[in-house]
Amino acid sequence: MFVDKVQIYVKGGDGGNGMVAFRREKYVPAGGPAGGDGGKGADVVFVVDEGLRTLMDFRYQRHFKADRGENGRPKNQHGKSRESMLVRVPPGTTVIDEETGKIVADLTEEGQRAIVARGGRGGRGNSRFATPANPAPEIAENGEPGKERNLILELKVLADVGLVGFPSVGKSTILSIVSAARPKIADYHFTTITPNLGVVETDDQRSFVMADLPGLIEGAHSGVGLGHQFLRHIERTRVIVHVLDMSGLEGRDPYDDYLTINQELKEYNLRLMERPQIIVANKMDLPGSEENLKVFKEKLEEDIDIFPISAVTKKGLNGLLRAIVDKVEVTPEFPLYKEDEVEQRVVYKYQKKEEPFHISRDDDGSWIIEGHEIETMFKMTNFDREDSVRRFSRKMRHMGIDEALRERGAEDGDTVRILNYEFEFIE
Repeated sequence: MFVDKVQIYVKGGDGGNGMVAFRREKYVPAGGPAGGDGGKGADVVFVVDEGLRTLMDFRYQRHFKADRGENGRPKNQHGKSRESMLVRVPPGTTVIDEETGKIVADLTEEGQRAIVARGGRGGRGNSRFATPANPAPEIAENGEPGKERNLILELKVLADVGLVGFPSVGKSTILSIVSAARPKIADYHFTTITPNLGVVETDDQRSFVMADLPGLIEGAHSGVGLGHQFLRHIERTRVIVHVLDMSGLEGRDPYDDYLTINQELKEYNLRLMERPQIIVANKMDLPGSEENLKVFKEKLEEDIDIFPISAVTKKGLNGLLRAIVDKVEVTPEFPLYKEDEVEQRVVYKYQKKEEPFHISRDDDGSWIIEGHEIETMFKMTNFDREDSVRRFSRKMRHMGIDEALRERGAEDGDTVRILNYEFEFIE
């Protein structure tokens, strides 16, 4: 089964918890705090593996959760940081953040890597919190939660040349003759239901990769027929070879077919029309083809190369292949995405800082505090330790949460909720 689009969930490993410990050794007075830090959680890393051809493996495993860091130990021993979790993907995989729609990574080369979910840092042990005012603190942080996100993986095959056209115009036949690929060929529409790749070598020992894509029909860009599922595969090609049935045996006009397919490519992605096209007039061995080709050339206003061939008799194929490889060699790769569609690792522009918290009121009258900063701080607090609880309270006051609750009308004894935990508001 050819799988070229899946949705998955990834989560970086949580950081290990810091430890509260004290040095207790004979003949060592006032040993002091000795709790070590937790280790860093594992990142989730995608790596390209040329041995893979589809996203089939992701149909059976959609959740990827990396290991958490090791907890801190006594004697100021840090916990072990975890090795990255490697997830293998086929070349040509585009990784998209489902929530933002941004491109996280475009993976095309063997061994290329991309971190898609970073692990959390380890929590600090009580050694880190010692001060002259508090030389023996019982404070330690929990590890930072790892980043989690839902991703969409799209596979766009890596081919230099893409064969496009209506069903049954002879695309699969051409590929089977000029390469070692063996696509299914039959006398009915939509014989080809998955993209087929073949390496083509010309008579002058030059080579390129050609993709035979399922046939397009009118309305394909909006989901009609099978071809719309595979239009994305044309995006990576540098040259489009437009195959037409010049015999007109199925009652269609070749010029109308040409206009219809180009309109579908334009509607799907305007940038596809930037790619050079080569027109292949196939089935020239059938009656009426020569007359239809003359009419087609009269109607065609553009200056585009037209190559009359017969895939069955192999007439004209060598000249076509040489023209294709010449065009491939002088055509640069086209950028798939605009800069604003790709996640930027470093952004040199001012961005308003996200509010550290947001207060709302539930139907039952309790106050709900939300926000990435306050929720992360809450998760990293060890509520089993009194000193840690006091530190969390001080940080809440410093952030202005107490004052904001009073301004919203919170009274003594009201319930305050953070995540799934409830507290009592005390004046």
